[in-house]
Amino acid sequence: MSLTFLCITCYFKGGDFLRACKEAGNTVYLLTAKRTEGKAWPHESIDEIFYLEDDSNSLSNFENMIKGMAYVMRTRKIDRVVALDDFDVEKAATVREHFRIPGMGQTTARYFRDKLAMRVQARDAGIKVPVFSALFNDVEITDYLRASTPPWVIKPRAEASAAGIKKVYSFDEAWQTIHSLGEERHLFLIEQFKPGAVYHVDALTLGGKVLFQRSSEYLNTPFEVAHGGGIFRSVTVEFNSKDAKALKKMNEQVLKAFNMNYSASHTEVIKCHEDGEFYFLETASRVGGAHLAEMVEMSSGINLWKEWAKVENALAKGESYTLPDVRDDYSGIIISLARQQWPDSSPFNDPEIVWRMNEEYHVGLIVQSTSRARVLELMEKYAQMIQHDYHASAPAQDKPTH
Repeated sequence: MSLTFLCITCYFKGGDFLRACKEAGNTVYLLTAKRTEGKAWPHESIDEIFYLEDDSNSLSNFENMIKGMAYVMRTRKIDRVVALDDFDVEKAATVREHFRIPGMGQTTARYFRDKLAMRVQARDAGIKVPVFSALFNDVEITDYLRASTPPWVIKPRAEASAAGIKKVYSFDEAWQTIHSLGEERHLFLIEQFKPGAVYHVDALTLGGKVLFQRSSEYLNTPFEVAHGGGIFRSVTVEFNSKDAKALKKMNEQVLKAFNMNYSASHTEVIKCHEDGEFYFLETASRVGGAHLAEMVEMSSGINLWKEWAKVENALAKGESYTLPDVRDDYSGIIISLARQQWPDSSPFNDPEIVWRMNEEYHVGLIVQSTSRARVLELMEKYAQMIQHDYHASAPAQDKPTH
């Protein structure tokens, strides 16, 4: 049985998903931003591409998208809609709701895009979260600031990663920043900043059951990299450790509370230095960015993009899905902006290197080993080499750029 999948991503990503979806015998359409037209999409796996001139999530653009899709669907049937990036979750949910296509609707999609909805849902499910407040009501904000202790972070409800986050250290500074948001302050929230180690859990879910998950620890947090010009690094968590078990439990609690039925997911959790407790930060119904999917694959043998496509295909066709055998190796990733347009990575020559980044003004590597200590040793060694010979930094953006 052949079905038609509409895949939505306004970034150049998800090639392995598109290939796997096509290999399963489906018709594959891609809805993407006009600016990605010249990218190296796997055209052999895409039956037709549709472009959005404006890829924002504004109501007016959603209306134009629906009009465009209504015209497309006069002659083409669409059976399933998949969002391949965070910023397209709302687009996909809107298309599903309007054309009554099965899958995650707008209410559930909010849990995976709106950081305020995430925190409310997690708190109500008994999952630990840093104390937070919406920025709707002046009295409630004042009460919140007086009842909690600084520093706080003021963050957008709908951006990805560390984009747009501002750290404030006093009552007055908090209010100054809130006032500076003007009429857009309702699009932000404030929460207590908890110093600690930040982890990410990358998973696959089907039928409400987590089939696969791999936990990793950021050696430099996304906030530190975005706002301090650091070098991005992450390594696999020690297998069967206390931390690994706690992360597995919290990830499963979060996905259950958020009504996740089937998808890839990327959940971030912080282990607070002060009390040693784990606190939920955010989740997303997609594969993790920054080449974390490649890092997970080098550790486990599981290609999250391909297996996610197989999950979607199996569910749509009423077929069974079996996860491939999972390997338990350790892997680590290191990525940095580089001063050179095409950095020479040949000085990195250890046999544990299994992947090299090939992007302008970036240097990046993934290593694999049966020893976590060896991975950490290489991450430290490479950080020093990159800092000395390659590293460049750029000021943090208030909003993410494409």
